[in-house]
Amino acid sequence: MSVSKSKVPISAALAAVLTVALAAQTQVTAPKNKYSPADDVKLGQDAAQQVQQEMPVMRDEEVNSYLNSIGHRLAESIPQEFQHPEFRYTFTGVNLREINAFALPGGPMFVNRGMMEKAHNEGEVAGVMAHELSHVALRHGTAQATKATPYEIGTIAGAVLGAIVGGTAGSVISQGTQFGLGTAFLRYSRDYEKQADILGTHIMARAGYDPRDMANVFKTIEKESGPGGPQWMSDHPNPGNRYEYITREAQALHVASAPHDTRGFQDVQAHLRTLAPAPSAEEAARNAKRNPNTGGRTGTTGARPTPNHVDRPDSRFSSYTEGNLFRVSVPANWRELAGNNDVTFAPEGAYGDANGQSVFTHGTQIGLARNETHDLATATDELLQQLGQGNPQLQRASNTVRGSLGGQEALRTSLTNVSEVTGTEERIDLYTSLMRDGTLFYVIGVAPAAEYNQYSPVFSKVVRSIQFTR
Repeated sequence: MSVSKSKVPISAALAAVLTVALAAQTQVTAPKNKYSPADDVKLGQDAAQQVQQEMPVMRDEEVNSYLNSIGHRLAESIPQEFQHPEFRYTFTGVNLREINAFALPGGPMFVNRGMMEKAHNEGEVAGVMAHELSHVALRHGTAQATKATPYEIGTIAGAVLGAIVGGTAGSVISQGTQFGLGTAFLRYSRDYEKQADILGTHIMARAGYDPRDMANVFKTIEKESGPGGPQWMSDHPNPGNRYEYITREAQALHVASAPHDTRGFQDVQAHLRTLAPAPSAEEAARNAKRNPNTGGRTGTTGARPTPNHVDRPDSRFSSYTEGNLFRVSVPANWRELAGNNDVTFAPEGAYGDANGQSVFTHGTQIGLARNETHDLATATDELLQQLGQGNPQLQRASNTVRGSLGGQEALRTSLTNVSEVTGTEERIDLYTSLMRDGTLFYVIGVAPAAEYNQYSPVFSKVVRSIQFTR
């Protein structure tokens, strides 16, 4: 029996193949955002200025020229629907050995020297940059600000800077450290991470890079980061099966034929080897404290701030209502200090500046940290991980115990740290509880170890007084 074959024009067959290929690509949609692209630009430019002041950015023409050659090639390959003419893309090296990179709203991107040194090829460098570029193009920073709860208010710029340059003061209590609103804005959600992965592969393919190099670089990051885990991954939570879905997406993409000059990658790595070894973030922070005007590049040893006299907690308590979230009672001689999405209560003499940040040595901080786990123990561990990044001497003093806070299940974790202000050990009580929307509510009590026995019962009384009003 003969079988007739339908005649399909070659052009129609090709169109069908292209349709199938395009259908195989994951469609990416930018999240809702109540801010304008101009807001992103203003926010990013303000933050970039502070990064330039506080981080050891590289004034190395060869390094920055190389990063800009990759970066602008990627930026030109952003799909049209995610192009924002207002954005100003810049690409700058940072003289730190950790494998890390971050991009600010509106376009400024910073790439650690460690990322360039540990990459196996230019595609891996481009993979991380394409991922960060996707966060910018999709406007994830201000999109997360759009989702912030009413209590998460304040200057967005301060929040963004906290997620990037905060935490270097060494004290667990520091306005603008890597938890709280900074975490909510730049420690991206797993959904946003996957979006940046997917759009990043599309940008790479359009720019002529193999998207599989993005999958490979995540393995490089995990392998080369050493003890303590990868810094980049701590701010970019793994959505799960990352290597697999990136590889699968790469198979659906056509890589544009574009000229590659592998000598550029080899040359910049050779150039970096001629420079003095890059400091760690902790070493750079110590240098910055010696001379905060140089971002850790140079400086002379400075004196530690002189601790002030601090009165004991008053036996009388005063009540405060914070927004529409909670009520709390604290010693009457403690002053209220409002933060971005937190509030601090501390006595006179217990607060001041260290390394350009407001810190306090005695008192309580109450606030919110966004998380996605909806599991109290996991959310608490993530908060502790963030605190530990900015405070390398922070340690657990005992096992976490269960209790209650405002009528809800809570955890209490005891910690120790070394105060940046006094140079002596401080004790910290951390209480955490999950709100109905999954946000992590936390209370942190801090006091010098020598005075902890006076303050621990006060912290407990403050926690028992908390009543949620929503």
